[in-house]
Amino acid sequence: MLGHESAEDSVLVQDGQTSFVTGLLDLKPGELSEVVVTGQSEPMTLKNSVYQVRTISSEKIRLRGATNIQTVLNTELGIRLSNDMALGTTDIELLGMSGQNVKILLDGIPLLDRGAIRESLGQIDVNTIERIEIVEGPMSVIYGTDALAGVINLITKKGQGNRTLNVNARLQEETANDEYSAFNGAGVHNQSVNVTWRSQPWQVSGGISRNNFGGWQGGLTGRAKAWMPKEQMLYNVSLGFQKNKMHLWYRFNGTDEVLKSLGNINVNSLVASDKKYTTWRWFHQLQGEFNPNEKLSFTVTGAYTDYSRKTLSTNTDFATGQTTLSLEPGSQDKSTFNSVFGRAIMHYKLNPSFLIIGGAEYNFNEALGARIQGTPTIHDYAVFLTPEIRLANEKINLRPGVRFIHNSVYNAPPAIPSINTKLRLSPRADLRIAYAKGFRAPALRELYFWFFDASHSIRGNPNLKAESSDSFNAFFNYTLAQSKDLRVNMVLGGFYNHFKDRIEEAVDPENTAEWSYFNISKFKTTGASLNTTLFWKSLQATAGFQWTGFYNQYTEIKEQDLPEFDWSPELNLNVIYNIVPLKASVNFSYKYTGPRPRHQLVSSQPLEVRKVEVASFHMADLTLNKSVGSMLTINGGVRNLFNVTSLTNTSTDTGGAHTGGSTVPMSYGRSYFLGLAFNWNKTK
Repeated sequence: MLGHESAEDSVLVQDGQTSFVTGLLDLKPGELSEVVVTGQSEPMTLKNSVYQVRTISSEKIRLRGATNIQTVLNTELGIRLSNDMALGTTDIELLGMSGQNVKILLDGIPLLDRGAIRESLGQIDVNTIERIEIVEGPMSVIYGTDALAGVINLITKKGQGNRTLNVNARLQEETANDEYSAFNGAGVHNQSVNVTWRSQPWQVSGGISRNNFGGWQGGLTGRAKAWMPKEQMLYNVSLGFQKNKMHLWYRFNGTDEVLKSLGNINVNSLVASDKKYTTWRWFHQLQGEFNPNEKLSFTVTGAYTDYSRKTLSTNTDFATGQTTLSLEPGSQDKSTFNSVFGRAIMHYKLNPSFLIIGGAEYNFNEALGARIQGTPTIHDYAVFLTPEIRLANEKINLRPGVRFIHNSVYNAPPAIPSINTKLRLSPRADLRIAYAKGFRAPALRELYFWFFDASHSIRGNPNLKAESSDSFNAFFNYTLAQSKDLRVNMVLGGFYNHFKDRIEEAVDPENTAEWSYFNISKFKTTGASLNTTLFWKSLQATAGFQWTGFYNQYTEIKEQDLPEFDWSPELNLNVIYNIVPLKASVNFSYKYTGPRPRHQLVSSQPLEVRKVEVASFHMADLTLNKSVGSMLTINGGVRNLFNVTSLTNTSTDTGGAHTGGSTVPMSYGRSYFLGLAFNWNKTK
């Protein structure tokens, strides 16, 4: 909590690895007391971190009344979400870069995604998340491939203090626009229960959540729905042991998800064609930490993911009631992806001014399915070294780093360097400057996947090279005001990313009816941002602005005077007000996302390039929370106040491999929700 002289929390000690810190953090009144761990050499406050880390606290997550992680992120500056209605998935974009360039971590361990879309964000139970840490800019030295835009680290809840037993449960009902049916069917229905027991040296916890979405029909008629119905079950089990200088931790996360695409009944044959997509994700984590002394510690991490997605296509005859399997090519499919991850880290603190982290990492990925050529596997080996040097009484912090890689499929970059610098200009001002080389290995999907249906025609390319990037960013942090009841912070930032061999979908020149993956020679993003945060008594407010430029690939055409970048603005506002006498709070979250322009080749003979864009939109949520007694909390509110459902798209090439119309789906519109949360603790 802000403004407290001490704080106690459970945190991740080594670069996102799970551990406990039970000691108190000495903080002066008004200092920023949030502890961050992502990419750090040791747990430290936001103010002392060499990285620019953005956090979403447990309080913010709770006040949003979210039933998934995407809802928590959708009004964050620099983050954009996009939906693929044919697949029923949602992807994320950070700093103008798509989800395939964003590393998603759960307690510091990477989550497996079967393709470019980061659907893993929607398959982790938000009720188990303590906080979210976002680091913008390449983190490839520490976290390897995919971390070009940055990392999003989902940090799970741990037992705290002297609690021996904790039980929390949640029930929440929500409309889907004007569609709703109580507890099942139309609307959104969330039920969750989690139990944690702690008795030193052991801790055991487990939980289960059900998310039921009845879909949304939108402008469609009959059985068809614009947004597919989804039934999702999420499971978690953990076991921890901590004694003296050793800490062991096992965690299991399971996902069982069913999406249904319902077809309309043919008026002549009375037959409807349906598809059911079933996803299973079993994610096992095992972490161990040993601290022989105050200067030296070791962390070992292992993870195994078993992921599969099954497509079942059926035809139902409504005259006879008989359902049969579809015989259309590619209508039945099951794809399986397995991954093994291992990491060993040594952390050595020579003295307060010099710390060093050295580590080794192994990744194994395997895929199997009718839409995958053969049974491809990828082995990736890496070692990394990153010291932290603190000079001039810690006024200057330097964090150089290098990662060496060997990959079994492609020629990986021989070395990935980075340098992060933090300068303390005054007690109120800090400057962070960073350069990093980033890389992204071609995914199994891009190399070997074959996908053909009514909306997709994609073929993998086994000749792809790894993407690489050179990235620069700088952030100036300044405390405008600081007193017992008031603090105002400002962050001014800028970034520039230059990509080489970027992998994108494009029409196959050898077969123009198909799309494939190719290394595009050049791509850039750049931008600037300004964030201001106000803490005043019971009020907390954050306002931000970001201006992002996307490289225009046609800028080098001499016949036309075209800009190098297409620019798009963002503006957000988040306000939390605690009404202490009523034990209540109000949370208002708002974001304006400006038009997303780009240039499109209309004709090659004669050469013609025109500007197209996706329309701007406003997104806002209002949530009310009220405590009833010591164990119950009632929450309710409105999501998507401006009732945004889809955006106009002036492009004549709206989908690429993903064919579609002239609109971009964003949401099922304004919805209303009401929930009840129960929290009971037994202490010694």
